[in-house]
Amino acid sequence: MQENTSSKEIKKITDADVRGKKVLLRTSLNVPIAADGSVGDMFRLKAALPTIEHLSKNGARTIVIAHLGRAGDTLEPVVKELTKLLPNVSIKFVGGALADAAAHISEMKDGECVVLENVRTNDGEEKNDPALAQQFASLGEMFVNDAFADSHRTHASVVGVAQLLPSYAGLLMQSEVEHLTPALTPPQGAVAIIGGAKFETKEPLISKLLERHYTKVLLGGALANDGLKARGMPFGASLVSDTVMPTALATDDRIVLPMDGVFQDVDANAEREAYVTDVRATEKIVDIGSYTAKAWVNEILSTPLLVWNGPTGIYELGFVSGTEILAHAVSEMDGKAVVGGGDTLAALQKHTFDTNKVFLSTGGGAMLEFLTTGTLVGLDALRNSSAKIAE
Repeated sequence: MQENTSSKEIKKITDADVRGKKVLLRTSLNVPIAADGSVGDMFRLKAALPTIEHLSKNGARTIVIAHLGRAGDTLEPVVKELTKLLPNVSIKFVGGALADAAAHISEMKDGECVVLENVRTNDGEEKNDPALAQQFASLGEMFVNDAFADSHRTHASVVGVAQLLPSYAGLLMQSEVEHLTPALTPPQGAVAIIGGAKFETKEPLISKLLERHYTKVLLGGALANDGLKARGMPFGASLVSDTVMPTALATDDRIVLPMDGVFQDVDANAEREAYVTDVRATEKIVDIGSYTAKAWVNEILSTPLLVWNGPTGIYELGFVSGTEILAHAVSEMDGKAVVGGGDTLAALQKHTFDTNKVFLSTGGGAMLEFLTTGTLVGLDALRNSSAKIAE
């Protein structure tokens, strides 16, 4: 996909008169739900609040649509938490079929909000079905997309409906674009840390970062294993991608791999730390080592701009040390940083940091896509809708 060069501006909801209008708001409520039904992580939910508050305060009749999980779980527990966070906003959960929502919406008063059931319970959402998009559009007079984290997906509630209603960007969407855009034209000395797995999905971004003249791209997690393999170095029993790292990347000296790592023996279940060149056939690399962590901390503290997405180790299995050492460094850096990805955010949120310097993106995949192409399909849908409004 080519980088976006469109000059069309996206309309902002802050510039629209919403009083008395039925406003269809696509937001991101996709949060982890604990076994007891409570919300496990409030970050994304809290990020959704400003736009809902803005619409309510300005007299809109807000109809919230969002998804939760891949299987189509109910949004009811999320809405319960939402009502606690917004005690001054009248919020009602309307479960059941989409077709039954119109009756509830017709009874709304200015400033009130209803949240409809998970959009993924509707056939055609993920296929951007025109009929479903029309159903969504029939519920409102205006459309607001505030779901940056979902705007890399060509879904009916993100793209389809924007083609049918006057459409605007919400406050979170505006903030994401404002903070991530400078990373498209980085200052000299900018550094990126890209971790996690799935090299095939992150290869376009890594190539683009080098094209944009990032001084160094530090690879952690399974991505580092792919780099070791491509450079003919041992990687033991470590996880590697099916996709082979191209020679152009493997031989680029701006691609920095860990010098040492934490190894776990898959047979003996023992752990040790050593140089990556010493990894044994029965060992897998589960995190960066202390020498690498120290060197990367120095990179963080000296760069004017850091882009970071993905942990340096198998975070979900408890190998968090490298990621958390780097997170602490980010909290103390003088330069600016944009950070995304669930595990990365979890590590950083354990620290106090200057929000004027460090921006936490709600998007994992969406952040990667935006930094690669300069746009998202959801943003393009708003841009094209805005162009129609202007005409």
